[in-house]
Amino acid sequence: METRSEKDLLGRLAVPAQAYYGVHTARALENFQVTGMTISQFPELITALASVKQAAAMANRDLGVLVPELSRAIVQACEEIRCGSLQEQFVLDPIQGGAGTSTNMNANEVIANRALEILGYTRGEYQLLSPLEHVNRGQSTNDVYPTALRIATILAAQQLLLAMDTLRVSFGRKAEEFADVVKMGRTQLQDAVPMTLGQEFSTYSVMVEEDQQRLRDAIGLLHEINLGATAIGTGITTVPGYADSACAHLREITGLPLQTAPDLVEATQDCGSFVQFSGVLKRIAVKLSKVCNDLRLLSSGPRAGLSEINLPPRQAGSSIMPGKVNPVIPELVNQVAFEAIGSDFTVTMAAEAGQLQLNAFEPVIGYSILKSCRRLAAAATALAGLCIDGITANEDFLRSQVENSIGTVTVLNPHIGYEAATAIAKEALTTGRTITSLVLEKRLLAPRELEALLSPTSLANPPRALDQNVTGIG
Repeated sequence: METRSEKDLLGRLAVPAQAYYGVHTARALENFQVTGMTISQFPELITALASVKQAAAMANRDLGVLVPELSRAIVQACEEIRCGSLQEQFVLDPIQGGAGTSTNMNANEVIANRALEILGYTRGEYQLLSPLEHVNRGQSTNDVYPTALRIATILAAQQLLLAMDTLRVSFGRKAEEFADVVKMGRTQLQDAVPMTLGQEFSTYSVMVEEDQQRLRDAIGLLHEINLGATAIGTGITTVPGYADSACAHLREITGLPLQTAPDLVEATQDCGSFVQFSGVLKRIAVKLSKVCNDLRLLSSGPRAGLSEINLPPRQAGSSIMPGKVNPVIPELVNQVAFEAIGSDFTVTMAAEAGQLQLNAFEPVIGYSILKSCRRLAAAATALAGLCIDGITANEDFLRSQVENSIGTVTVLNPHIGYEAATAIAKEALTTGRTITSLVLEKRLLAPRELEALLSPTSLANPPRALDQNVTGIG
């Protein structure tokens, strides 16, 4: 393999001649090999890094500290990367020491070497355009990496929102389809009162919609960035006006309503917005897992379980039990949720472990959050398309459960009175007869009235008792 020689603080090192990265990235490759992944597998982060570097070059050009020719080459290189070029050159493990310095240098070197090519020079001719002197001008890892990580998280969250919307719509369609399917509701796994299967699925749709709003709220906190803070927030090595100019260019490049934090020293060390965002991801994971628990329970059987709904069969379920089909998609989502919940704890500990003016553990924060966003989005999409859309209801069985349930008497309680309802319930339990047959036999309600009370419309929207005037003491 042909190589070129590059020099850093530790001395010279051979770098592959065809590589766009340089000596700093090459050393980091030797040091960080943990996850088996590379930052290139998180394209949102690469796009965000290129956006930050482009904004910085434009700001430095505007302020007269970077000559237009070099700025144009850097900007073109960044635009190419943002369009997907050279992604394979971002070769580092996402978990690394140094607070993200290696990732920052990976970006600086790739951009510098591509910019050199644009200018007609050879990779590695850093005396003409340097990763540090020009691409990283007026910057530090400590403001570049957190800013890029915020933008990357927003981009990943937008994809998660789209996947959640697919799931919300899927649940909504089933709610409409099952609007007239009567079933028994349960509390503490015991018969409670009748409802419709449509209400059950509508609840899931509302739950997803609520979490979408919480996610949007958390995204809002990420719009505050510390670009221009440099090392610890004082803005050392920048020229006056740099932070505002860089933020303005970054807003234009990304289309995001980014704002410079009012206190850059605070913003450089504070990971609170990541903790908040990760907490919302945990909330989403918990609720998705709860829904999947319900789906597995409601479809349990097919002969010896609840068997209220049928999940679409996706694959044979056993190597020993013929005919067995398992709820593999809900089980998949459960496991993704478990991992996301664990990742939130990682984010919590990493944010807590920050010391003084910087948090050195943002790489694992970014890795955990971006991974959870991606996997929750994939899980939501799979749940919608491979499971929810194909669910069917065992309508006759559900209706028979309502007719045979003692819980039906709660619906009739306001109309026949508590004492009569209690007596009916006791007799039904003792004799095994249905509530409806006993009510009709004792002429407590007319057949038409009873039918109306137990109709899907009435069960879904039971009449409210009239307010009673209550006279207190005093």
